[in-house]
Amino acid sequence: MAHPKSRISKQRRNKRRTHYKATPKTLAICPTTGEPHIYHRAHWHEGRLYYKGKVVLEKEALA
Repeated sequence: MAHPKSRISKQRRNKRRTHYKATPKTLAICPTTGEPHIYHRAHWHEGRLYYKGKVVLEKEALA
């Protein structure tokens, strides 16, 4: 089993991990509503659920 000869300090460990960065999500603009949303995700706008520019669900239908 692997066993380190000496302990790696927090500073040294963190220097190695500086390359791991969070990237911002790519946003798309809905052709129908003009709202920005995440690609391949449905989004709500004024009580309607849109996906690929089409109404999938209306809030009144849920009640």
